[in-house]
Amino acid sequence: MPIASMTGFARASGERQGLFWQWEVKSVNGKALDVRVKLPPGFEALDLPVRAALASGFRRGNLQVSLTVSGATGRETLRLNREVLDQLVAAGEELRGRIGGEPLRADVLLSIKGVVEVAETGADEAEADRRNAAMLANFGEALTALAAARRAEGERLEAVVAAQITRIAALAGAARTSPARSPEAIRARLADQVSRLLETGAALDPDRLHQEAVIAATRADIQEELDRLQAHVEAANDLLASGEAVGRKFDFLAQEFNREANTLCSKASDRALTAIGLELKTVIDQLREQVQNIE
Repeated sequence: MPIASMTGFARASGERQGLFWQWEVKSVNGKALDVRVKLPPGFEALDLPVRAALASGFRRGNLQVSLTVSGATGRETLRLNREVLDQLVAAGEELRGRIGGEPLRADVLLSIKGVVEVAETGADEAEADRRNAAMLANFGEALTALAAARRAEGERLEAVVAAQITRIAALAGAARTSPARSPEAIRARLADQVSRLLETGAALDPDRLHQEAVIAATRADIQEELDRLQAHVEAANDLLASGEAVGRKFDFLAQEFNREANTLCSKASDRALTAIGLELKTVIDQLREQVQNIE
């Protein structure tokens, strides 16, 4: 299987007995699995199974789920708000006792906002369970589409990452075979440096000079960095081929690539090797940006 991206979007719609709904699921980068669910009032029972489905299907990413509902959610009935009605009658009778006037009329009282309320009688429990089951099945369709979208984006991402790893391997190979690493080139650079020191007229101990030259040559050797870069390239190719959720491992490996490139640049005493090291750092930085989106 190809690697999966953490970026994707999916939508699924359904209907049952005059009730229409639509699920939307958005996914973006995240260090862990972070789920946010937005449900309309009356559908809170869907929250836990929705989160469980997401946790079983995905390992990483910031996932946002929203559900919109329209149509018949129940049977509408009228309800008399007796508390508000009693307060209005008491206030009206008190006022009529002070200033007089006609007795309060029922039609006037019923027209006052808040006295009569429209209430919805929800479906019975069995029907609510069947409705929720249908909505969750439809949500499963949205998750299938989201997983497909993340895999499709992962295929594109895999091609980019593979090309960057190939480029890193090529640059490491160029550094390995660089003429600047030959003993003759190193000897020539050291001889040039010593020659410039001797021109200053300073008194130099030949034995000490030899020791310092050996130390300088050892410090300038980048063989270990090149060996580790090769090992990291092999590890990166293994991760690409694993078909698993390897985002965290890739992120760590990209940091290791960067550490070796930094050391190579610091040791490079030749312009050609320095140029290779700087290009390595550029490609590795691009790699680090890409792997942030791998699940």
